[in-house]
Amino acid sequence: MSALAEEIRAFLIEKVTRSGGHLGPNLGVVELTLAVHRIFQSPKDVILFDTGHQSYVHKILTGRASGFDLLRQRGGLAGYPSRAESAHDVIENSHASTSLSWGDGISRGFALQGENDRSVVVVVGDGALTGGMAWEALNNIATSKDQRLVILVNDNERSYSPTIGGLATHLATLRMTRGYEKFLDWGKEFLQRTPVVGNPIYETLHGIKKGIKDIVAPQGMFEDLGLKYIGPIDGHDIAAMESALEKAKHYGAPVIVHALTKKGHGYSPAIADEAEKFHAIGILDPETGQPLAKSGISWTNVFSNELADIGAERKEIVAITAAMLGPTGLDEFQRRFPERTVDVGIAEQHALTSAAGLAFVGMHPVVALYSTFLNRAFDQLLLDVSLHHAGVTLVLDRAGITGDDGPSHHGIWDLALTGIIPTLQVAAPRDGTRLKESLREALDIDDAPTLIRFPKGALPQDIGTIERVDGIDFLYRCESDDVLLVSVGAFAHLALEVAAQAQREGVGVTVIDPRWVKPLPPSLLDIAQRYSRVVVIEDGIRHGGIASSLSEMFRDARSSIPIHSVGVPLEFIEHSKRAEILHDLGITVQDISRSIVEWHSSPLGNNFFKVEMQSQEHESESHKPIR
Repeated sequence: MSALAEEIRAFLIEKVTRSGGHLGPNLGVVELTLAVHRIFQSPKDVILFDTGHQSYVHKILTGRASGFDLLRQRGGLAGYPSRAESAHDVIENSHASTSLSWGDGISRGFALQGENDRSVVVVVGDGALTGGMAWEALNNIATSKDQRLVILVNDNERSYSPTIGGLATHLATLRMTRGYEKFLDWGKEFLQRTPVVGNPIYETLHGIKKGIKDIVAPQGMFEDLGLKYIGPIDGHDIAAMESALEKAKHYGAPVIVHALTKKGHGYSPAIADEAEKFHAIGILDPETGQPLAKSGISWTNVFSNELADIGAERKEIVAITAAMLGPTGLDEFQRRFPERTVDVGIAEQHALTSAAGLAFVGMHPVVALYSTFLNRAFDQLLLDVSLHHAGVTLVLDRAGITGDDGPSHHGIWDLALTGIIPTLQVAAPRDGTRLKESLREALDIDDAPTLIRFPKGALPQDIGTIERVDGIDFLYRCESDDVLLVSVGAFAHLALEVAAQAQREGVGVTVIDPRWVKPLPPSLLDIAQRYSRVVVIEDGIRHGGIASSLSEMFRDARSSIPIHSVGVPLEFIEHSKRAEILHDLGITVQDISRSIVEWHSSPLGNNFFKVEMQSQEHESESHKPIR
């Protein structure tokens, strides 16, 4: 089995360095996954991953090795579990901390249906256990006595960045404890930071509930939660893992198996990457681990440097991340101002409410997240931040169509979600200069929340402003009054190309950028009055998006100017390159300019509905990855 493990590890290094993907996490679970598949019979026994980026070995063992040549590309394997690929995959959502709830529900269902020969195995990273939802699930799982549920904690001390928090401290202790005195020293420190579970651990330390054996091998925390604990086990020792899993399988009730692994195990370039252990990589030289292509300046780089500069000017700025310090660009701020940088772990809900508290006492927190992860903290944004007019700034990276990571990573929901939140102001900068500008504008607002969104990838060239009217930038002005094209955020370059193409075909298009898209500037209504039609291009779902808000503004003003929305349909979109997806959706220069010309040449009456239907037919026919 050790030879097979090394063969799989070599295969992963060869394939993932060619395609990009989550290499480090999968190198760390090779032996662990082999042991799971040798003890349990998938798909009869259900294997769940939290998060799914550590499922590559599982995919290899379930007959999908040939798909790795196109990993995370059209026609190839998804970077996360996919039910369309295999009956061995269950959870497609790649947001962390959800698997224990899935495992509870599935194992409970098996028990209720009398399927007592079926087990559920949840492979959950220690980083995912920093999320509150995981503990809500554990609280319920602990009451069960007949669910065949094995919780396999993959403890590599990492999520993206090193795992932090009280639980992480406890798991680290299990790694290093060798005697009574060491454990007592750890317990004293741990109790100072762990008010919720502190009391049962305190009782453990003083021998009230547990004997000396449990103090020396500290399983008390888990057993006081009502869960059987096995471990810690060397996650790279297949025989030891098989033995532990065999015991857990036949226990007949929920069991935690604690496995110690090393992210990037067996690949020296990954081990040498102290920051992320090659968590997610681009295309690399497999021998050296060095990128084959030099990356340009990204949106994230610009935000990172500007926030750090502002932090030097303003002592009230605090940066908050949810276990993604480097990916969201807060690493530079943390390097310069560690005392004003907070990593809450995978706990976006806590991040938002904690930010509201910071704002209450006069600080100005900046919460940097991927756009898709804001979904997890909607209630906190609405009722803790917005209701209380908290001066909190959210910065959403990876907004819009992201591409490679598939349905649960596209940042297409934020404009619609935030559109219904009172007091929140939203900016969508078109380039680096406007990103810096909007960030400073946002940080000057201390009596309401603000949000800035930008896409993944390289920064486009700056686009100058012909004229600014009430905060609205005119990017291109046409003498004719045919069409007003409202460009949202980074689609400005696309909008200018569309205008140029439409003009060559005889239709005059003026391009504007509102910069702040919520609330929309009232002067936008006045500007639109001189045009026969308005088109909105946005990198988010059309339903409830910016065009929808503009349409509501027009209706309230009894304006009959027709509006055409170019955006993302209300669908889950599979992994592909961003350009491929935009082409499928008809969000290209050729498609949009052709629609504008056809729209302009048609009578006003039913034209709006005709174009909308035309757009949707185009999507359904050509975009197979949508489901």
